[in-house]
Amino acid sequence: MGDTGAGRYRDLDRPGLDAVALVTALQRGDGLWRAVEVVDEIGSTNAALAARAADGEAEGLVLVAEHQVAGRGRLDRTWTSPPRAGVTVSVLLRPDVPAARRGWLSMLTGVALAESLADTARTSLKWPNDLLAPDGRKLAGILAEVADGGVVVGVGLNVSTRADELPGTGTSLVEVTGRAVDRAPVLLAYLRALETRYRRWVEHAGDPVSSGLAADYLSWCSTVGADVVVTLPDGSSLEGVAEAVDWDGRLVVRTPEGRYELAAGDVRHVRRR
Repeated sequence: MGDTGAGRYRDLDRPGLDAVALVTALQRGDGLWRAVEVVDEIGSTNAALAARAADGEAEGLVLVAEHQVAGRGRLDRTWTSPPRAGVTVSVLLRPDVPAARRGWLSMLTGVALAESLADTARTSLKWPNDLLAPDGRKLAGILAEVADGGVVVGVGLNVSTRADELPGTGTSLVEVTGRAVDRAPVLLAYLRALETRYRRWVEHAGDPVSSGLAADYLSWCSTVGADVVVTLPDGSSLEGVAEAVDWDGRLVVRTPEGRYELAAGDVRHVRRR
């Protein structure tokens, strides 16, 4: 576990996370999170956990980075954030569910993140992996990747990032709320919500309906029911209505030419018309 506590007051506007306090708050005998590591700097938390998974690491490892210098989003897009300005965290999971239902993990994570922030900011989920502010700008990105029989799920959430540090399509909790936000309670609330959601989903063999995940996802999702333009990997696009998310986590889009069921890997970008 990296010791960030000694330097947590280097920037009073962006104090470091207290690794010992996080471990104490999260670890308990029957809890999912069996190990919590905090590092000052890393290339990619997802890549680091994928390597650990290949070495046989068990489920329940949490890796938090104060600064990620080679962060990736979906389709290898870059994700950058100033040191100690956001929550950058990845977890290693090994769900005993049918492979086809693992597509729901990024959406499950989105629901957990949205629920954990409900008292802080009003948010919505954009299929398949973005958390949005009320004005449609991006607060967080989620990346779920298969890793040696398991899944690594990473979250990058902008917390104290200022407007001049953000792309035009991005925002942060400080920008949305107009006040300082402490990252530690945000991180703890997210991991607790994720554990609750994940365990319920696994108990139902990944069934999004009987676990309640599908209904709750739709209640947070701003994509379903909207007129959308879907850009495909080859550069072509579909225009229609996002009708639903099916049992395998695919977006169902009705166009004049017919209905399409699109997995996250089949799509480069989705935007509302």
